[in-house]
Amino acid sequence: MTNRGAPALGLRERKKLRTRATLIDAAVELCGRQGYDHTTVEQIAAVADVSPRTFSRYFPTKDSVALALVDEILDHAAVQLDRQPPEFNHLEALRRSYLAIAEAAKNPGPDDLPAERVLRIVRILLSSATLQHVTRDFRGDSVDAALARRMGVGLDDRRLKLVSSLWAAVIMTALGEVAEQVVDWDQVSVDDLAGRLDATFTDFVSLVGDVVQVV
Repeated sequence: MTNRGAPALGLRERKKLRTRATLIDAAVELCGRQGYDHTTVEQIAAVADVSPRTFSRYFPTKDSVALALVDEILDHAAVQLDRQPPEFNHLEALRRSYLAIAEAAKNPGPDDLPAERVLRIVRILLSSATLQHVTRDFRGDSVDAALARRMGVGLDDRRLKLVSSLWAAVIMTALGEVAEQVVDWDQVSVDDLAGRLDATFTDFVSLVGDVVQVV
């Protein structure tokens, strides 16, 4: 048992977790340097010092390891979403959750994503139209699960899917604008990402406010 009361992992389980983390880190390094579309499974496996066959035991496709990167941010967003007061609109709660990640990344604690990691994941995501499309698909990830708890609905609920899809549109629009305008990624900060997300959300809210329901 650990000092927190959780069962301690055995040697085999720890080794599996280390190998998985090594594969993800290798994907971050390669995809960040040469782009997602120009990175192969064989290259990732080579950097991680494992065989392609071993790679496939952890990730069935290259997309799956890339989604594992995206899930790093989503897992942190889900934690932040659970902390948001229930009186907030669900989309506002999502906005605050992602802005909290950006704020924590500037001076990260042991449980936070550092700014460099956030920026590299975003850069990888924006390097591939295919990966962006896969990311937009509703797949019941950790944020969706947290949102479902907040809304008191199941993962198959239409309202949940609507909120999730709207938020995906907001965040991908914001990141897409960053990708279009950035010249040097070394000059981009998490504050730049947060500012663009906030501005995009403000525009979205003003548009929704102009909608008149037809009776």
